[in-house]
Amino acid sequence: MSGSGSIDIFQMLFKESKRKREKRAGILESIGVKEFFEHGKIEINHRICQGIECKLCIKACPTNALYWGYGRVNVIEDLCVYCAACVLSCIVDDCIKVARKRSDGRTEVFSTPREAAKLLWNISNRRRTDLVSRVFQH
Repeated sequence: MSGSGSIDIFQMLFKESKRKREKRAGILESIGVKEFFEHGKIEINHRICQGIECKLCIKACPTNALYWGYGRVNVIEDLCVYCAACVLSCIVDDCIKVARKRSDGRTEVFSTPREAAKLLWNISNRRRTDLVSRVFQH
């Protein structure tokens, strides 16, 4: 359909996506979070989750995105910053899966404490190397 009365569905979706990102940024700013991954996804495998016995991921979440409700661990995606705290504290491998996209376009996916720790160690190591390179440039 072309003409003055046509609807551009892609423009509508883009505007809705932009509004959602702005709302999320506002919510996170209100609780003091300034740095976060804009794009990410968190999944909880409720079949293997031992949440009723431990709830460690809920306690570890810095933004209270994880909560206990309806007999299981749930997530409020607008509050999740995809930080890895929940995966690091989980007692069951592959229970919580986090995928996040860095500003340089790299995607990171992890679902075990070991994978999350290794990823964080690699990031820290890269930052140290970059710092040393800047300090000791020839």
